[in-house]
Amino acid sequence: MIELRDIHRTFKMGDDLVHALTGVSLKILRGDYVSIMGPSGSGKSTLLNLLGCLDRSDSGIYLFEGRDVSSLSDTELSSLRQNRIGFVFQFFHLISRLTAAENIELPMIFAGIDRKERRDRIMEGLNSVGLAHRAKHRPEQLSGGERQKIAIARAIAMRPSILLADEPTGNLDSKSGREIIDLLESMNQNGLTLVIVTHDSLIGSRATRKVKISDGKIVSIL
Repeated sequence: MIELRDIHRTFKMGDDLVHALTGVSLKILRGDYVSIMGPSGSGKSTLLNLLGCLDRSDSGIYLFEGRDVSSLSDTELSSLRQNRIGFVFQFFHLISRLTAAENIELPMIFAGIDRKERRDRIMEGLNSVGLAHRAKHRPEQLSGGERQKIAIARAIAMRPSILLADEPTGNLDSKSGREIIDLLESMNQNGLTLVIVTHDSLIGSRATRKVKISDGKIVSIL
């Protein structure tokens, strides 16, 4: 599904060059459950941004479902992100003036999905995270765990082939965090490819494949 070959990414910080990724090669198969772990500054967020087509590498090859990502235009990359890649972040990025259902619906409006299909997907998403009864509540009326569940429902409503989760429990208490990981794992068991970036070794150890990164290099894949 995804293949990275000898990926390099460098950033300029003042007069210095920071080698965020150096020679990274990685395969992610359809249906995989992968954790990417490493200390702060190790390159794991840079790697996630590249996987999500939010950033481009300086060199190397990135194949997504057989397509060479480096050859895609900005418009094509935007379409790829919109239709094939789902994102869940530490901070929920919900719009405060919209209800839970409206937050889930918004990306579908931008994607041009018709009204009936949007309504069906909203209810499907809400039911999948157990929050159909909270459809008309705004974010401030929801707990942190509920807000993250709505963010997950929003992501899967677009029917992505892969879900990228960046520290998805980092802003939650331990009970809510366990619920979120259980939810994501249940979706993976139903066929969704799942990649979680985390500094939490307990969460990372639950993945079926564990990638450890340090100083911009993959040091182990278990």
